[in-house]
Amino acid sequence: MRIDQCREKYQDSLQDILSIFSRLRELRGMDAILDRILLEARKLCRAEAGSIFLVKGDHLVFSIVHNDSLFDAQGIDKHIYHKSTLPVDDYSIAGYTANRGKTLVIDDVYTIDPSYPFCFNPAFDKLTGYLTKSILSLPLINFQGHVCAVLQLINALDEHGSSKPFSPGCVSMVSLLSNHAAACIETGMTNNELILRSIRMSELRDPAETGPHVERVGAYSAEIYHRIAQGSGLEASEIKRRKDLIRLAAMLHDVGKVGISDAILKKPGRLTSAEYVIMKRHTLYGGHLFRNATSELDILAGTIALNHHQRFDGNGYPGRISDVGSLDAQTVGVLKGEDIPLSARIVALADVFDALTSKRAYKEPWPLDRAVEFLRCESGKQFDPIVVDAFLSILDVIGAIQAKYQETST
Repeated sequence: MRIDQCREKYQDSLQDILSIFSRLRELRGMDAILDRILLEARKLCRAEAGSIFLVKGDHLVFSIVHNDSLFDAQGIDKHIYHKSTLPVDDYSIAGYTANRGKTLVIDDVYTIDPSYPFCFNPAFDKLTGYLTKSILSLPLINFQGHVCAVLQLINALDEHGSSKPFSPGCVSMVSLLSNHAAACIETGMTNNELILRSIRMSELRDPAETGPHVERVGAYSAEIYHRIAQGSGLEASEIKRRKDLIRLAAMLHDVGKVGISDAILKKPGRLTSAEYVIMKRHTLYGGHLFRNATSELDILAGTIALNHHQRFDGNGYPGRISDVGSLDAQTVGVLKGEDIPLSARIVALADVFDALTSKRAYKEPWPLDRAVEFLRCESGKQFDPIVVDAFLSILDVIGAIQAKYQETST
């Protein structure tokens, strides 16, 4: 290749990196940020698969996975909620990368020099029948100089689709991406932590409003939206951007409960009619909190907080209201069917399902089959049939979400 051709190819690659930076800045949630980083890194190297581990203390948390041989990165798959950890030490490839802060380029994981401290764990290959060959493992280093994550790319492919080693040019491009990726991950961590802090404040007042509960509701909502959107004609990148927003906004669905007194929130038994009327105003308070929305996320969060107790048949609350900007807003009509925003129809089901299948002071958790039968029976009544059908089509993913975000013992 001539020098001018090499220069042109390098400039094109740099332009690709700059475009990736721009797309990453559009994202707010951690899951969407990790997914985009991995997708773009794989494109740079034509990598068949890959994963990202986040550093949490002295462990690596398996946080996102792609594998075009086993499942579609643009689709819905339970593997993204896989929950496992590795110690940050020298004995695994990812652990060594995190511990030493060094990039590893391995041409064949099954012929690693035995003098190296790390080795390849073939358990996944044995379980799935997949064959891992080449690996590129990079540390993502934050502005403080600490490794915040490890990016692993698996099996670079040649023009015939066969595995090959990762080239020096590929390693250089992904290394450049990784410098910016670490900053994006830090932003995602901050956004998630801010939301979870607000939830922990709510949990002090409402014991049912736990971190795992809102994580589950957010994840259920995101995956239901993804299923519905797959038939909408939207570009895959736009679906993932909106999925990112609905996940974060759904986590704030009950933020309006900060305006409800402890006597009602913490009452162990059933509420009286008068108390229930007061409790229902948490939807108005939630909508009011986002009245001066400055972003798409704020607008969506306000819409969900206000409308997630609407019913598809019109018998929910608060119905149509006079003025969301006023704490004295009143119901002025019925809101039903597709007049209810789709995001709120989705979160309505996600919230109820999680309440049914979670333990509360006044009840034991429902088994999955009982909860599913309830949703089927309420299709067209409490819930949008389209939302119910989407939910029922991803029950394997729902189960993976439940397993990942379990309540912790106190």
